[in-house]
Amino acid sequence: MSSKKLYYNSAYVTEWQTDIHQMLEREDGYYVILKETAFYPHGGGQPCDVGYINGIPVLDVISEEDEVLHKLTRLPNESKVACQIDWNRRFDHMQQHSGQHLLSAVCRDLYQAITVSFHLGTDYATIDVQLPELTLNQLVSIENEANKQIYLNSSIVSYFITQEEVAHLKLVKQPKVTDHIRIVEIKGLEHNACGGTHVSSTGEIGMIKLLKAEKQKGNTRIYFLCGYRALKEFNENQRILGTLSSKFNTGKDEIIDRIEKWENEQKQLQVEIVALKERNNAYAAQELLSSSDGKLIASVFEDKTLKDLQSLAVKLASESNTPVLLATVVENKVILANNSNTSLSCGAFFKEYVGTYNGKGGGSDIIAQAGFQTWEEAFAFYEFTIGQVNENLRAEI
Repeated sequence: MSSKKLYYNSAYVTEWQTDIHQMLEREDGYYVILKETAFYPHGGGQPCDVGYINGIPVLDVISEEDEVLHKLTRLPNESKVACQIDWNRRFDHMQQHSGQHLLSAVCRDLYQAITVSFHLGTDYATIDVQLPELTLNQLVSIENEANKQIYLNSSIVSYFITQEEVAHLKLVKQPKVTDHIRIVEIKGLEHNACGGTHVSSTGEIGMIKLLKAEKQKGNTRIYFLCGYRALKEFNENQRILGTLSSKFNTGKDEIIDRIEKWENEQKQLQVEIVALKERNNAYAAQELLSSSDGKLIASVFEDKTLKDLQSLAVKLASESNTPVLLATVVENKVILANNSNTSLSCGAFFKEYVGTYNGKGGGSDIIAQAGFQTWEEAFAFYEFTIGQVNENLRAEI
């Protein structure tokens, strides 16, 4: 005898008492089958319910051959148990699933876009509809019509019919089962073969907010939120808008203009910074070149970025006949550059020695770079390189 499924009669049952029909101990955990259950198992794109059986947490609910199995952290000691559904999770799923039925009906009626799949995730829900794309105006029309149907507060009912009775209903998709067929009906709008939990009227959906649409294997995937999820999203957006308004000292209607103005200012500042860095590099290069005596050009900088070091090293190497070794304290990086007038291969040198100092890096014959976990290791490698390269230069003279 299979369990009596209370969620088919009413999705609003949250507490009840019943008997355990069977206890199971499997490799992946403990399961019980109840004489009566309101715990909805995974199915139809809807996640399962969770809650408690005699105070023991219900971890998962699955369906096997028309039986509902409840996975528990341990088996109960009693055969008669008190059960409790996590109502917040249940009602959230009811709002999203009923919202999906309504949204799918609106997509069908407005644009003949038939829903081919539904997914109810933790953060958002999606439907895939049989249209290659939907324009922004079409999405606005869908959202407006869906919310209009919510305000009409049409009743949502469910009932079972036979295979013969299916032929008299206008179903978008034929049911997979041939008997005990459950229909969820939004009065005046649609009939759908569905085993999920739903609210009792469209008004309980609260609202439907479309987030975005994207192409998905020839179809269009619509991301949406219903009810409390939509309210939570609205509140979060208001918080972000409030923070931006405060930072830019302006009303929300002017935020976009202020951000665009700020972006233009930043672009201009970046142009000026690049020009100043190039001028600074030119001065630094001139100073280092003038102090060079034909040996390795080497210098440590406190706050230059790796990009700045690369630019300076390339400039120095192109204007001298000796290798260039530069290091930056702020990033623990070392760069070695060469203009190919010596036999030194920067990349080969780094590959051979950088690991000894817990560094990682490499490069080509004419330039190589390495990063270190600490400045002490970077500086030790820097000093070692000075000694090795100068010794090689003396050997070539």
